[in-house]
Amino acid sequence: MNVPLWVWLATLAVVAGMLVFDFVGHARDPHEPTLRESAIWSAGYIAIALLFGVGVGVFSGWQYGGEYMAGWLTEKALSVDNLFVFLLIMTSFAVPKVHQQKVLLIGIAIAIVMRGAFIAVGAVIIEQFVAVFYLFAVILFWLAWSQIREAMSSDDHEQADAGDSKLIRLVRKVLPTSTEYDGAKLVTRVDGKRLLTPMALVIVAIGLTDLLFAFDSIPAIFGLTQEPFLVFTANAFALLGLRQLYFLIGGLLERLIYLAHGLAVILAFIGVKLTLHALHENNVPFINDGQPVPVPEVPIWLSLLVITGTIAVAAVASLIVSRRRAAAAPAAPEVAGPDTDGADDATVDPGQIPSTTRATEK
Repeated sequence: MNVPLWVWLATLAVVAGMLVFDFVGHARDPHEPTLRESAIWSAGYIAIALLFGVGVGVFSGWQYGGEYMAGWLTEKALSVDNLFVFLLIMTSFAVPKVHQQKVLLIGIAIAIVMRGAFIAVGAVIIEQFVAVFYLFAVILFWLAWSQIREAMSSDDHEQADAGDSKLIRLVRKVLPTSTEYDGAKLVTRVDGKRLLTPMALVIVAIGLTDLLFAFDSIPAIFGLTQEPFLVFTANAFALLGLRQLYFLIGGLLERLIYLAHGLAVILAFIGVKLTLHALHENNVPFINDGQPVPVPEVPIWLSLLVITGTIAVAAVASLIVSRRRAAAAPAAPEVAGPDTDGADDATVDPGQIPSTTRATEK
């Protein structure tokens, strides 16, 4: 796939423009998005991503269009899983809801930059060393096992506190940090001293989390396409709109109990696909004397079918089982107490957040 420099530059300008528009139009004015607002903008970002895939198919061929769509769907599913961890971080730091948009948008911008760097390095490595496909396959199999192991573990284990992680404690010791928020400011003054606010620590936590997410996201997308342009755009369009999706399905996240199972299936499938591709392109001396192994490769239509089918089954099964469990659960007794003037709405009880692999693994 030959992508001219001007197309790369135009794409980067569009992505940057969408981030700036999102910040100026929404995040700059602190508010909690309504369900209607989140739904409209989420649908808009999904429509843009799908139209881009159609454009790739029309101008570069449907093989590449299919690779982009498979990559985008996989990255979108992984990004929904990421929302569990973002919710945990927001809860741990008790981030006011009106400022959560800004934190998420900064996190998305950090993620796009980091993944762009990972993609550039990964593309160079893949071009020089075919053996890296075997490494990526091993990483995906390990991630799939980690996902399913965590999903099968007890649901009531204690969640990690992102605000009390070793790194955050180290940052608090090295850099003077206040204990109170000062709106959305990253730096404040207390008794004449300049201090970082908890908002700055939240962004550090989000940025580090995005860095860890790239380690499983990039091998997964390279298992579906080796075109750097498609890898980058699939990642970028999956991340754009994540802010709106966070507020749209925030209440639904705890009901997606089989999402980790579905992601495990997808990652394992891509691992198999990547292994077959590695064997087909093999030049490792100790495998088949350095000669390609005549094995079938997984066509892109089958990848799309498996990915979409797995996501659909996991989502439908999650909602059905969650509804049945809610109906079977005994009603909680009402406890009379004084009105807290909405204090309960400021934060979410971490114990209500469902387990997710990366929330505990990382």
